[in-house]
Amino acid sequence: MTSATTERPTDALAGGDAWEGFAPGPWQESIDLRDFILRNYTPYDGDASFLAGPTEKTLKVWDHLEKNYLSEERRRRVYDVDTKTPADIDAFPAGYICPEDDVIVGLQTDVPLKRAMMPNGGWRMVETAIKEAGKEPDPEIKKVFTKYRKTHNEGVFDIYTPRIRAARSSHIITGLPDAYGRGRIIGDYRRLALYGADFLIAEKMAAKDAVADQPFSEHWARYREEHSEQIKALKKLVTLGEIYGLDLKRPAATAQEAVQWTYMAYLASVKSQDGAAMSLGRLSAFLDIYFERDLKAGKITESDAQEIIDALVIKLRIVRFLRTIDYDQIFSGDPYWATWSDAGMTEDGRSQVTKTSFRLLQTLRNLGPAPEPNITVFWDPKLPEGYKEFCSAISIETSSIQYESDEQIRDRWGDDAAIACCVSPMKVGKQMQFFGARVNAGKALLYAINGGRDEISGKQVTEEGEFTPVQGDGPLDFDDVWEKYEHMLDWVVGTYVEALNIIHYSHDKYAYESIEMALHDSDIVRTMGCGIAGLSIVADSLSAIKHATVTPVRDETGLIVDYITEGEFPRYGNDDDRADDIAATIVHTVMQKIKEIPMYRDAIPTQSVLTITSNVVYGKATGSFPSGHQKGTPFSPGANPENGADSHGMVASMLSVGKLDYNDALDGISLTNTITPQGLGRTKDEQVKNLVGILDAGFVMDDDCTLTN
Repeated sequence: MTSATTERPTDALAGGDAWEGFAPGPWQESIDLRDFILRNYTPYDGDASFLAGPTEKTLKVWDHLEKNYLSEERRRRVYDVDTKTPADIDAFPAGYICPEDDVIVGLQTDVPLKRAMMPNGGWRMVETAIKEAGKEPDPEIKKVFTKYRKTHNEGVFDIYTPRIRAARSSHIITGLPDAYGRGRIIGDYRRLALYGADFLIAEKMAAKDAVADQPFSEHWARYREEHSEQIKALKKLVTLGEIYGLDLKRPAATAQEAVQWTYMAYLASVKSQDGAAMSLGRLSAFLDIYFERDLKAGKITESDAQEIIDALVIKLRIVRFLRTIDYDQIFSGDPYWATWSDAGMTEDGRSQVTKTSFRLLQTLRNLGPAPEPNITVFWDPKLPEGYKEFCSAISIETSSIQYESDEQIRDRWGDDAAIACCVSPMKVGKQMQFFGARVNAGKALLYAINGGRDEISGKQVTEEGEFTPVQGDGPLDFDDVWEKYEHMLDWVVGTYVEALNIIHYSHDKYAYESIEMALHDSDIVRTMGCGIAGLSIVADSLSAIKHATVTPVRDETGLIVDYITEGEFPRYGNDDDRADDIAATIVHTVMQKIKEIPMYRDAIPTQSVLTITSNVVYGKATGSFPSGHQKGTPFSPGANPENGADSHGMVASMLSVGKLDYNDALDGISLTNTITPQGLGRTKDEQVKNLVGILDAGFVMDDDCTLTN
């Protein structure tokens, strides 16, 4: 279903003075951010010497925020909660940090750090989170969302099968987005700045009516209804602008407005959805076009430009969602992954580094380090040396930058792609993901050995007799265990994908992301973001069974609860094909099983090897392994080798991860490395140059992965 031939108002794209000085192109005739950027941006090949420090106003706002809000939040976990106003784009009056907060305006609620409830996802989580914050839910609001308004969570559990419930409660599947927003949808927030809301509304209305004459079908009805919701959301976005005295109906006319408009579009999203990952997209080259124009015209100084970016980052750092303590434990804190993707190369070989790429990194000096926004650099050895050295210096100072392989992303997703969450790439405004947490691949191995009995509780999770456990007390046989593991993966993956299909059917029905999808094309690519946890443990355990002698230890009921492993065996993460090939086979096997299952809305299945935050929770719910990994202890993160198992150094571990086929994990592969500055060299200059060298070498030899520092 397409709206490509839709007629639009002839003057809808008349940018007027807002487009003065921009190079013309197809972007003027229809929404095409990539064309606008490639025709207008200015690559920067210099160093960081042009940058400005924080202005007096920036320091006042940041200091006021720290003294009056952030310090108090750290003391009591949650600063405040609004218990009477269900969140929406235009639900709250204007709010400000302090009188000097006028560079980039807009808060999620009316007070900094005050959290809003988003009950469309599920009332149970909202009520629990409110009580954990020391408050009581409003009885009338509770009545609405338990008696009159069905939530996403209620819809999901109405559909869940006994098999899914059993897998969920035993933690072989953990972190499913069945009670909160799914996230992993990057609205193209730049569209509001370039085109204004009036055109975006007109475009969506035209797309909706372009299919009006088609015969009824469920797809047709859904298409028109979703477009209606998107139009309503864009109108609420206009109202949000009016609350702050902004005319968002028109395109942005200055650099400050371009940043403000872009932020208001993003703010509308985080006001209305509590997604697990609420990424920003790829902004720097786009915003830099406006900065360059205003700088050349003498309308702003470099100090002004930095102040605007600093003000935006301050706002991004104080986004908060109402979460439960259990949620915080799953994700090891309270992240929301406002991932800002930057740098990389264009398909025609130009660097996408701009001065605003530097300004973004400079915020880590001006404001100090912070996890949000999740600054993610698309690294390519061909990036300008000045930028690479500045990235390296900031990484050493702050440990606040994530690096991704630009070549891998660009080859598959184009040069206007961005990361949703940590490692999930997608084309901005043209693609979205049905996020699905991940399965515990490690626990699945223990289930295979025990015939579907949980090694922690002893309960039979699969149907009695469906799987045959390992027999006898002798050493485990590799071929027997692998056959049982493959069989168990059929059950685990089938249960997992069935749950994801149910979750996303229900989420579209009861908690649809109308404003985020309003900032997408009308016809988009959908992926289903599956994932696995415990890769290194499974690889090492299977390697131990194959190359050493592993004898199971049973409890009084016959359940295998531990292992005695005698002899040496190769471990994943040391550039040893004997272990690394097992890891690659596991990833490939799981992906092949995922591909065999039909996906909701014909989504393209993808897989990630990612547990940067949930590895602790997975470990707590899992028993001991043949590899020596002990019951209840944390998994290693992502595709990392087992903790302490990589004895051949960082480069060897990168080479091992590089053997995982990116085609089996298009949703991303994460490798987390820790290097002390002193380990990089004696002087700051040595440290910077050596880190650049490691990144260059790593992304040439091992360009399937993400590096997080």
